Amino acid sequence: MSEVIRKKIRFYGQVQGVGFRYRARIAASSLGVTGWVHNEYDGSVSMEIQGTEAQIDEVIMSVERGTYVRITNMEVKTIPVLENERGFGTSY
Repeated sequence: MSEVIRKKIRFYGQVQGVGFRYRARIAASSLGVTGWVHNEYDGSVSMEIQGTEAQIDEVIMSVERGTYVRITNMEVKTIPVLENERGFGTSY
């Protein structure tokens, strides 16, 4: 079994108003990963996501496949795992 990790990711580009958070939540829920995603005031989107490397990559690829989503840059940082986190949430 692969190791569970947690990443903090900031997405830049055409990422707000294009269904980014919705797609992230649906993909995360279907893959069983946890975390959250929300819009930032500067037009970027922040996400903390916890799962295996493959699951995290699949969530990002699912979002990128969305119509109108154009990720031009990502800042990625590995952070400590939250042991008792359940589900994947969205906010503004």
